[in-house]
Amino acid sequence: MQNLWCDKTAASFIEQYAKKAVNADLALRVYTSRLLGANPALVLHGGGNTSVKTESFNLHDEKVQVVCVKGSGWDLAAIEPQGFPALHLAPLLNLQKLKNLTDEDMVNAQRCQMLDAAAPNPSIETLLHAFIPHRFIDHTHANAILSLTNQPDGDALIKKIFGSSMGIVPYIKPGFDLAKAAAEIFARDPSVKGLILLQHGIFTFADTAKEAYFRMIEAVTLAEEYIKTHSKNMHRLMAVNSANKSIAEIAPLIRGACSKLLNGMVERMILMHRKSDLILKYVNGENLQRYSQVGVITPDHIIRTKNFPLILPSPFSMEMTEFKSVLETALREYQIAYHRYFVRNNEGQSIPKKELDPLPRIILVPDVGLFALGKSAADAAINADIAENSMQAILDAEAIGNYTALPESDLFEIEYWSLEQAKLAKNSDKAFTRQVVVVTGGAGTIGQSVANAFINQGAEVVLMDIDQARCDEAAKKIHSRVLAIACDLTKAEDIQRAFDRICQTFGGVDIVVLNAGIAYTGKIGEVSDALLRKSLEINFFAHQHVAQQAISILSKQNLGGCLLFNVSKQALNPGVDFGPYGIAKAATLALMRQYAIDYAALGIRSNAVNADRIRSGLLTEEMISARAQARGVDPTEYMCGNLLMREVTAEDVANAFVHLALAEKTTAGIVTVDGGNIAAAVR
Repeated sequence: MQNLWCDKTAASFIEQYAKKAVNADLALRVYTSRLLGANPALVLHGGGNTSVKTESFNLHDEKVQVVCVKGSGWDLAAIEPQGFPALHLAPLLNLQKLKNLTDEDMVNAQRCQMLDAAAPNPSIETLLHAFIPHRFIDHTHANAILSLTNQPDGDALIKKIFGSSMGIVPYIKPGFDLAKAAAEIFARDPSVKGLILLQHGIFTFADTAKEAYFRMIEAVTLAEEYIKTHSKNMHRLMAVNSANKSIAEIAPLIRGACSKLLNGMVERMILMHRKSDLILKYVNGENLQRYSQVGVITPDHIIRTKNFPLILPSPFSMEMTEFKSVLETALREYQIAYHRYFVRNNEGQSIPKKELDPLPRIILVPDVGLFALGKSAADAAINADIAENSMQAILDAEAIGNYTALPESDLFEIEYWSLEQAKLAKNSDKAFTRQVVVVTGGAGTIGQSVANAFINQGAEVVLMDIDQARCDEAAKKIHSRVLAIACDLTKAEDIQRAFDRICQTFGGVDIVVLNAGIAYTGKIGEVSDALLRKSLEINFFAHQHVAQQAISILSKQNLGGCLLFNVSKQALNPGVDFGPYGIAKAATLALMRQYAIDYAALGIRSNAVNADRIRSGLLTEEMISARAQARGVDPTEYMCGNLLMREVTAEDVANAFVHLALAEKTTAGIVTVDGGNIAAAVR
C-alpha cells in the first residue's frame, strides 16, 4: 500500500489551520485522516475513526486535556477540524474503573464531557481512543486485514504474520466492553504498534500523526504482501453468456419488483448498476452461491447492505418473461428468509426489536454485474461501493483459505443496535424522494425551473438537452445530484441511449416532463412543408418518442408513473402567424390524452400544463418586443396581458408540473398557467 505522507503538505495544513486558531495537533489529525479516508481499501463512506489527545481551553481560558475524536456523520476523506468534537479526557479515563456501562449511559457520559454541546456526537468507539494512551490513534477497516481475520484460524494467522508487533482483540461489539478489553490487551504489552480486532479492523497508534499513519500503512502492506505470496489462485469462472439484452430491459424489472414489499405496499427504491472486471470476476465465480452468502466482512456494513446479497440467474440465458418470474420468486424467498432471521434472533431479546424492511440492498447477477438499492442515488452508490469493495476482500480471503464471517447473532446485534441505526437516521422523505424525474429541454429556462422544483422535493433529476456543455452548465446551477445527458430528441437512437444510461444510474423512471420545443412561426398558408415537418419533429414526434421509451420502462416497473406535457396555450388558443408551432402543440395535447386513455390501467397518468408568455429560450426579449408591437402595447403590458394583469414565470410553470405529479387521481388533465386567458381556458 502506497504511503502518501508528504512533509510539505503536512506543514501546509499546520499553516493553513493556524490562521483559524486550530493547533498543530488537530491540523495534522485532519491531514492524516484525509490520507486514510481517501483510500477505499482502508475506509469507505464514514467508516473508520481517528483521534488525537491534545490541549484546549475552557471558558475560564484554562488549559484542559482533551481527546478529539471523529464525529458522527463526518467522512474521513473530507473531514475538517470541526469534525473532531473535543471531550474532557480525565472523566472519560475514569470510566475505565466501571465494570459495566450501558450504551445509552456511555453516549450520555461522552456528551456530558464535550466542550461544545453543539458539536456532532463523537464516535461510538470514543472510549477505546481515550483508554489507549498514545496521542494519535488511527482505526480503519482495511480490506487486507479483514481478509486475514475472516478466516477459521484468523487469530493464528495474525500471530504468524505480525508476531508480537500487534495485539489481537477477539470480536466484541463496539462500545464500553470493547474499549476495556482493548485497553487490557494493550496494557499487557505497551510496545505494540497497534491492535488488530478480529473480523472488525485495525488500530495503529503513536505519539505523532506521522508515525501512527506510517504504522497503519506498514501493517496493511504486510497483510497485502502475505495475500499476494500465499494466493492459491483457485478461483474458477462459470461459463459466460453473450450479452444480448440491455440494462434498460433488466433494471426496471428488478426495480419494480424490489419496490413492492411482502404486504403489497409500494416503496420505490433507486437501483444503481455496476459492472467492472472485479465485479464480473466475483459474480461469475463457480462458488458464488457459497462465498457470497457467508456474511459481511465487518459488522459495520450490515446496516447498509444487509448480511447477504440476493443472487439472480443470468437473464441472458432466458426470455425476459421467465426472468421476471424467477426474479419475483427469488425476491419473495429472500424476504421470507429475512423475516425468519429476524424472528429467530429477536426471540429472547430483553427489548424486542421492530423488524426492518426485508428488501435486499445488493443484487448479484452473473454476466450482468451488481445492482445496489437505496432510498436515493447517493445511498445506492454507498451500498454499491461497500459491496464492490467487499468483493476484493472476500476473493482475497478465498485465495488464501476459506472466507468466514461472524455468527448471525452477532451481526443481528449490530443491525438492530440503536447506536448503529442512528448513523442512518435521516429526515422524513420529501414528496418525491425515491423517484426519478426526467426533464426534456432541461437546459432551458422552464426546464431548469422544473428540475429545481423536483430536486427540492427530493427527486433524482435527469436533464436532457441537445447540447452537452449547455446541459452540464444547467445541471451545475441546480444541484450536484442532477444527471445531465445530451440527447437529440429527433433521433431514436439518442433517446434509447439516454434512457439506457438513466436505467443504469437509477434503475428506471417515474415522472417524465416533456418540455422540449422550438417556436416556429409563419402564416400557415405560406410556410413550407419542410418547416412544418421540422416543427412537428421537435414539438410532437420528439415527445412521442420519449413517451414511448418512458412507457416501456414504466410498464416493466409496474409502479405507475406520470407523463407531463408542456402544451402551451397555442394548443387551445392559436396565435396569428404561429401555425407551425400551434398545430404541433395541438397534436401533442391530443397525444397526452391518448396516453391517458391507453395506459390508465397500468396506473400511468398523463397530464399537461397549458402556459403562456413565459420568458424563456422560446419567448426571447426580441420576440416579446415583436409580439408587443404587433398588438400595439409595450413589452411590460404584453407580458401582463391577462385577467390578473400579472406576469407568469417559469417557476409558476414548474409548480404546476409538481402539482400534477402529486395529483394521483388526475389524468388527461390540463392545468392552465397564464394569469387568466379565457380564450385559452379548457372549459
